[in-house]
Amino acid sequence: MPTSVTLPLPAVGAAVAASPVTAAAGVATPLRCRPRRLVVTPAATASSSPSTSTSAVSSAPPSARHSRKHLAGRDGAPSKPTKPRVFFLDVNPLCFRGSQRSLSAFARWLALFFAHVSLRDPVVAVLDGEGGNEYRRRLLPSYKAHRARGAGTGADSRVVDVLRECNVPVVRVDGYEADDVVATLTQQVLQKGYRVVIASPDKDFKQLISDDVQLVMPIPEIGRWSFYTLRHYVAQYKCDPTADLSLRCFMGDEADGVPGIQHLVPGFGRKTAVKLLQKHGSLENLLNTAAIRTVGKDYAQDALTKHADYLRKNYEVLSLKRYEISILQ
Repeated sequence: MPTSVTLPLPAVGAAVAASPVTAAAGVATPLRCRPRRLVVTPAATASSSPSTSTSAVSSAPPSARHSRKHLAGRDGAPSKPTKPRVFFLDVNPLCFRGSQRSLSAFARWLALFFAHVSLRDPVVAVLDGEGGNEYRRRLLPSYKAHRARGAGTGADSRVVDVLRECNVPVVRVDGYEADDVVATLTQQVLQKGYRVVIASPDKDFKQLISDDVQLVMPIPEIGRWSFYTLRHYVAQYKCDPTADLSLRCFMGDEADGVPGIQHLVPGFGRKTAVKLLQKHGSLENLLNTAAIRTVGKDYAQDALTKHADYLRKNYEVLSLKRYEISILQ
């Protein structure tokens, strides 16, 4: 059965008033905002193989597709109106202090979020669905193996209650992780002419960063949220976000239990991966080329030919999936 929720998205070009919100049937809609209805059909549509895109890792400024537009037009003409923003709140990581569930930690980050981050923009909260990890665990048993299975009880139900009391719509689709739901909604919202801000500490979302997609991350060391943009990504990694997923296939993700290639080939590090991707583009192009000719030093060539299936499995585990979803008037 499709799942329907109402998202509080303002009409493109309309001002969003900092007004109270009203709740109907447990779903919130800010006043003066034109709601959209989401029909969620739990049917995965993601490709099972790495992209064959030729976009390369670049140490130069981001490509035209990602480059930051000038704020003013030619000859000092006024800039175009800023697109309205939609925030997606990745709830689950905020419910922990260290490895322990903590409702107080969630309440603190939520209060800071509404006080300093999203003052006027619509917010949609997204949680992991029941059994959302199972697809990736079937591919890679070590995936989040140190975490409890399922969405959990107790703190989770109280968190949902708090969000609804704050008139924040809550989206949770059984069988899907919150990351995949956020990626799906982000794609659809961008097509409707909005900008997206993803509120999460999860680095998986860095593969979505662009001119119109930003992150805002909770920083425990300083006790506040901090925006992370395309400019920050390029400054930190010296490459374009389009290459983020391919790089992470080599580097792995220790927090999620996804090992990199270093434990198989100790000399194969980030520098080697960046150099190869600069020349060959995506992971799939690199692996296909390595299968027919030499692409690098002996140790790198040997790693790419012997461990191609391993890297492709990492790609499938680490890539954010999309599924069928419609935004209706």
